[in-house]
Amino acid sequence: MRARIDVSEIEAKTKIRAKYLRALENEEWGLLPGPTFVKSFLRTYGQALGLDGKALVEEYRLHHERPSEGPLEPIVSTPQGRRNRGGRSPGEGPSRGYAVAVSAIGLVIVVLVVLLVSDGGGGSSSPTTPTGTVAHRHPSAAARARRVRRARPASPVVALSLRPAAVVYVCLIGEGGRELIPGLELQPGENTPVYHAKHFQITLGNSSVTLLIDGIPRIVPPSAEAIGYSITKAYGRQPLAPGHLPTCT
Repeated sequence: MRARIDVSEIEAKTKIRAKYLRALENEEWGLLPGPTFVKSFLRTYGQALGLDGKALVEEYRLHHERPSEGPLEPIVSTPQGRRNRGGRSPGEGPSRGYAVAVSAIGLVIVVLVVLLVSDGGGGSSSPTTPTGTVAHRHPSAAARARRVRRARPASPVVALSLRPAAVVYVCLIGEGGRELIPGLELQPGENTPVYHAKHFQITLGNSSVTLLIDGIPRIVPPSAEAIGYSITKAYGRQPLAPGHLPTCT
């Protein structure tokens, strides 16, 4: 404040967020991430203001830092015959707990190796029967079905049936121009069989019918004119322009 420097200027210069700078000014240490950040922020903030950052850090350590938060004391070598902090002489080998831990890890590794070997070494070998013959593992029916589904490409054939709710004119054309429903009026409840083709073209006199495409019901939106669709596996149900509706003889 005496230097008439705005907090935003210091924030941009030090890359320390403004709320942390205010916490430093008010000595609200609990608002800061931790003692390590406090000391780093103090040093950087002090240098930005032209102050002695090290002196600020030392003052903080003296008045606010708990002993447990101070730097760790270095481990120095002890003279021959004296014991270190763990209670062992420098010449002694690893502790008993360390040896137990290493033994336990080794035992776990051995068990894992035995399990892998007993499981056939990752499938590279087959178990033998008591008579010495090789026992081949046959996949289950479900596994074979999954493999067939993965290997079999998706069929381009579409399954289509119609479920009229009222009297509706239908002209349904299949592959090669074959008339599957040759311009007939279907009655309500007169469900059609399921037709299969790679490409359908259909003309409907009104919207009083539900299209079941691959078993999924598709509602026909109302229209004052005849309605036409092109139906394929890749593009689904595509509306046809009024002048391109199929006609049946």
